[in-house]
Amino acid sequence: MNYFLNEQQMMIQELARQIAKEKIQPIAAELDKSGEFPSQIMEVLAQSDLFGIFVEEKYGGSGGGVLELVIATEELSKACGGIAVCYAASALGTYPIILFGSEAQKQKYLPDLASGKKIAAFGLTEPNAGSDAGGLETTAKKEGDFYILNGTKHFITNGEVADIYTVVAMTDKNKGSRGASTFIVEKGTPGFSFGKKEDKMGIRASATSELIFNDCKIPQENLLGKEGFGFIIAMRTFDKSRPGVAAQALGIAQGALDLTVNYAHQRIQFGKPISSFQGIQFMLADIATEIEAARALIYAAARTIDGGEKNIAKFSAMTKLFASDVAMKVTTDCVQIFGGYGYMRDYPIEKFMRDAKITQIYEGTNQIQREIIASNLIKESLKV
Repeated sequence: MNYFLNEQQMMIQELARQIAKEKIQPIAAELDKSGEFPSQIMEVLAQSDLFGIFVEEKYGGSGGGVLELVIATEELSKACGGIAVCYAASALGTYPIILFGSEAQKQKYLPDLASGKKIAAFGLTEPNAGSDAGGLETTAKKEGDFYILNGTKHFITNGEVADIYTVVAMTDKNKGSRGASTFIVEKGTPGFSFGKKEDKMGIRASATSELIFNDCKIPQENLLGKEGFGFIIAMRTFDKSRPGVAAQALGIAQGALDLTVNYAHQRIQFGKPISSFQGIQFMLADIATEIEAARALIYAAARTIDGGEKNIAKFSAMTKLFASDVAMKVTTDCVQIFGGYGYMRDYPIEKFMRDAKITQIYEGTNQIQREIIASNLIKESLKV
C-alpha cells in the first residue's frame, strides 16, 4: 500500500528503504553495543539529499514537508531507531529556523543543514525542566549587542555531534514561560561546551549529551523571532516534529513485525511452524492492524500540516501518542512470540523493544500528549 504517494515521495521511500537495508541493518547491532555515533550513515544520508527533503528549494532543499520527513524516518527506523533519530533530530533542530528565522538566518544556516554538511540539535530539556518547559533555568542576559547564556541542557539528542543548536533560555524569569527566548548557537562558540554523554537503554547509536553554557556570548542577530517567543517557538516546532517521532515509532513497530513474521515461519514447535498456530496468527493480525492504523493517522496528520492547517497541536500530539503506544505494545508482543530467544541479545528483536520505549517519553511524554489533546478538545467544544 503506497498511501497515494506521489512520484517524488515514492522515490524518497525507496531510497531510504535501500539505505536502511544495505547500510544500516548490517551495523545496527554493533553500534547498539558500542554506542558509537553513525557518522558514516549520516554521510550517506547527506549524499542522498535526504536532509533537505523538508526544506524549501531556495535554501537548498527539495521543497517537501512533514510527510516527506515522515516517509524517510519510518523507513530508516525499520532498521534502527537509534540511527534514525540522529537524522530526525537534525530536523527538530532545523524547524525553529524554518518557522521563525529571519531571511538572513535562513540564508546563513539552512543551505548547510539541507545538504547535510552540518546537522542540528534542539536544546530545551534541563535537569529541572522536562515536561515543565516553563521551569527553565538557563538564562540569556542582554549585554549590548550580545546575549550571555548560562546554564545546562541535558538529554539532548545529537548533543556533542551537532554543528548548529537552537537553544531555549530565559530572558526574563519574572514572566515564566513568556520570558523564554530561542537562540541559534554554533559549535565552537566560546563558553559553549559539552558534559556527560548518556548511557542509554535504547537508541544507543544516537549521541545524547549535556550542553553547558558558561558566559557563552551570542550575537543578538542569533535571536530567533523576538524575546519572549521561546515557548511559542518550541511548541510550534513540536507541532511539526512530533509526527516524525511517531514515524520513528511506526518504523520500529514495522521492523519488529517483519522480523517476527519471518521467525514465526522458521520456528518449529510440535512439528509445525508456530505461524500455523491460531494464537500466534491472532497476535500477528492484531499487530499488523495496529501498525496500519498508526500509519494512516500519521500520514493524514502530515498531509494536514503540509496543507497549511493552523490548529495542528491536537492532531500532532495524537500521532505521537498513538504510534508510540503501538510501538511499545507491538515490540513487547513480538518479543513474546520469539519466546526465550526474544530475551537474548543474539536475536535482534529485543533491541526494537528497547528502542521503542523512548518514543513514549521524549518530545513530550505521552501523559503530556494527552493533556494537549484534551485541552484542545475542550477549547474546541467551547467555541461551538
